[in-house]
Order: sequence, then structure tokens, then C-alpha cells
Amino acid sequence: MPEPAPRSPWSDTLGRAAVRSAQTLLILALASVLVYALTRVTLIVIPVLIALILAAAIAPLVSWLRRRGWPAAAATGVSFLGMLAVFGGITTGIVFAVRGEWPTLVAKAGAGFDQLYALVKTGPFPVDDAAIQDARDKALEFLGSSAFTSGAITGLGAATQFATGFVLMAVVLFYFLKDGQRIWAFILRAFTGGRRARAELAGARSLQVLGGYVRGTAAVAGVDAVVIGGALLVMQVPLALPLAVITFIGGFIPMVGATAAGALAVLVALVSNGPAAALITLAVVVGINQLEGNFLQPVLMGNALKVHGLVILLALTAGTILAGIVGAVLAVPLTAVGWAVIKVWTGEDPGDPPPVPQTAAADVAEPELERLP
Repeated sequence: MPEPAPRSPWSDTLGRAAVRSAQTLLILALASVLVYALTRVTLIVIPVLIALILAAAIAPLVSWLRRRGWPAAAATGVSFLGMLAVFGGITTGIVFAVRGEWPTLVAKAGAGFDQLYALVKTGPFPVDDAAIQDARDKALEFLGSSAFTSGAITGLGAATQFATGFVLMAVVLFYFLKDGQRIWAFILRAFTGGRRARAELAGARSLQVLGGYVRGTAAVAGVDAVVIGGALLVMQVPLALPLAVITFIGGFIPMVGATAAGALAVLVALVSNGPAAALITLAVVVGINQLEGNFLQPVLMGNALKVHGLVILLALTAGTILAGIVGAVLAVPLTAVGWAVIKVWTGEDPGDPPPVPQTAAADVAEPELERLP
């Protein structure tokens, strides 16, 4: 009787678990290397991602113009230049508003600090007068000093380093809008058969998620900015326009963006116009946040963001660590796109059912009508 062949140490339960663990570690190592490589070329990666998201949001306008008989180049150029005009106008308005209203804010800050000091001094808790006065004097001295101005100028100088990235983003966005279908067709050449069909569906779902997310978020953030900015203008709070723009941008960072922007508006109202204005601003911020969460997001966002809140929080944290504020803005839509692609590739999202022919629909409907009394 022949002796049984010796069993491989990889054939039992522990061996199979070891193989799976090694495969998992290899995949994690490759993913880590890929993420590290992408973080080394953020000047290329971030403009391309921003251009892709903006193209998904603007593509319906380009398609609408082309259906109205516009040439492809004209439709792309009008949409592209319109977006640049809006962006340039907002940036110019912020710069002039900050330059024109900053002295007013510094002047009002002194009176605001005095009101806050009087409120704290008469409160139930004892406070060191010398510490409060010292903090007040240092804060006002810093706001009006050359050190703050030079720091702001240095920040503006650093911002000019992103001009290359902005130009690259603009060029990539133009070509995405103009030749997006040709670029996508070139990418699909790597797939055949059923994989090609899934890749086409994944691309369509990605565009739907990106476009719906950007347009819905922009609408929600726009309502927040108009309401909060209007309240600040009515109360004559300095820097109302920049604060409204910050509120709009903060709307693109779920969970924390709107809260942080609202807190900044309350703080500026407090130091410039006193506690009464701050309380009114706080009431407006809380009210618009409740309206956003219970009505605006469900209606305007729809099904564009089907991701659990915990996943959003983890994505925000990872994006902030990898790419700062830009990473926080891009993390959520990219996570939503990744989840949509996974659902398509695993078969959970089989795509829209094919349309029923008119004759077949009539054949199905006739027996139903015959059974009616």
C-alpha cells in the first residue's frame, strides 16, 4: 500500500489564513505606495481631480447648449469662460471687501472687546481683570500691527505659488469638457466584453454622482451663504461678503464645514457688533443648519451621496491628513464615486433596465384592462 503524500503546510486552515494575510498585506503595501506617490505629485493630481469634478458638474450645460445647435467648441468655451468669470468675480470681490472693511473691523473690535469684558466681569464667575485687559491689548495690537499685515502678505505670496496648479486645472477642465467622450473611449479600449459594459456603467455612475453632488452641494451652500451673509449685511457686520463666501466654501466639507464657517461668523459679529449681534447670528446659523439638514439636502442632493456618516467622517480625516483643506473638500465626492464603482463591479448595481418596447407594453396592459369591471 503506497504511503500517503505528505500534506503541504499551506493546505490546512492556518496555512490558508496565512496566504490570505500575505495577500492582504501585499495589497495594503501597494495601496500605500500608490498613495505616497500621489501625495508627491499633488500639483498634478489635485488640479486634475478638481477639473474632473467641475467637468462632471458643468457637462450638462455643455450638452444642453450642443442640443440647441451650438458647435462643440462654442458650447465648451462659453461654459468654461462663464465659470472662470464667476470665480474671478468672487475672488476680486473678496479681496476688495477685505481691504476696504478691515480697518472698520479693527475699530469695532475694540468696542466689542469692551462689551464682552463688561459682560464677563459682571458674570457669576470671578475673572482676573489684568489677564483680560492684557489679552485685549495684545489682540488689538496684533490686528492693527505690521506683523499681521506682513503675515497676510506672505500668505498671499504663498497663494501665488498655486497659479501653476490653477492654470493646469483650467487647461485640463477645458479638454475634459471638449473631448471628454473621446478620452473616455480611449480609456475603455483596455476593457472587453462584460468588463467593458461594467466599465461603461461605472463611468456613467461616477459622472452622475460627481455632478449631482457638486450641483446639490453648491445649491445648499449657496442658500446658506445668502441667508447668513444677508443677516450680517443687515446688522452691518464687517467682512459680510468674505464671510458669506467662506460659508459657501464650507458647505463643501460635510459635517464640519458649515459649523466652522458659522462659528467664524458669530465670532466676527461678537467682536465687531457686540453680544446682541452675535446671538442673532448664532440663531440664524442654527436655523439655516436645521433647514439644510431636514429639507435642503434631501431635496437638492437626492441620491447623489449614499454613504454612511462614519465613512464620510473617516474620508474627511484621511483627506485632510493627505492634502489639507483641498483634501477635505475632495474626499467625500471621491469616496462616493468609489462606492458607486464598487457597487457596479460587484453586480449590486446592474444598471437601468432596458426600455420596454411600446408593443410589448401594450400587450401587457391589455389583459389588465380586460379584467377591469
